Amino acid sequence: MTSPDTRRSILYRMVMKDHVCPFGLKAKDLLTRQGYHVDDRWLTTRAQTDAFKAEHGVATTPQTFIDGQRIGGYDDLRRFFGKSVRDPEATLYRPVIALFAMTALMALAVSYTVFGTPFTVRAGEWFIALSMCVLAMLKLQNVESFSSMFLNYDLLARRWVPYGYIYPYAEGLAGVLMLSGALMWLSVPIALVIGGIGAVSVIKAVYIDKRDIKCACVGGDSKVPLGFVSLTENVMMVAMALWMMIAPMPMR
Repeated sequence: MTSPDTRRSILYRMVMKDHVCPFGLKAKDLLTRQGYHVDDRWLTTRAQTDAFKAEHGVATTPQTFIDGQRIGGYDDLRRFFGKSVRDPEATLYRPVIALFAMTALMALAVSYTVFGTPFTVRAGEWFIALSMCVLAMLKLQNVESFSSMFLNYDLLARRWVPYGYIYPYAEGLAGVLMLSGALMWLSVPIALVIGGIGAVSVIKAVYIDKRDIKCACVGGDSKVPLGFVSLTENVMMVAMALWMMIAPMPMR
């Protein structure tokens, strides 16, 4: 790597009237943060972009050059600076961690607003109900994709395919009703049924059959492995349903 007083780079990126390449912006920002002067060269038409690609034998832009050497695109630039590059096929727990962290904080915030303290029994109930709602929302973004992944392991969906389409709506309905404390005669059975079937399905697929498959819990395009996360989702639903059957309900 060049010395600090001579660190210069050339960046070719698409900047057009109807399109500004986001990876070009990221590459420029990364170079600047690494202390490089950026000779920012815009490719302002498709023809100019295609000609640049043909000249340098590359398939994509942006392209960065340092000391006359082509470094490559944004991911290549990150590697050049020793930074991590996400593997699109890698297992990811971050979406699930972010989801449960946010629903927990939301539940604590609501509890503080209502009771003046975040730490209440109702906060725990709201956490589970909110998690059910958000998980259902993620599934509902693409029900077709979710149902296809769900059919890989759910015992009822394999016998009755429409259940794969019904599940996210049922989970969302149960979550909303449990959040409000209304119509427990409906929300409790729904949560018990879908949570119970889900838990048994995960246990069979993962811990008995030892299958290595992806979980549909956060939608149909997730890289979360089936196992603890999906089992937790289903156990929470069952636990919430049982709790609402036996707990005192001053606010319901």
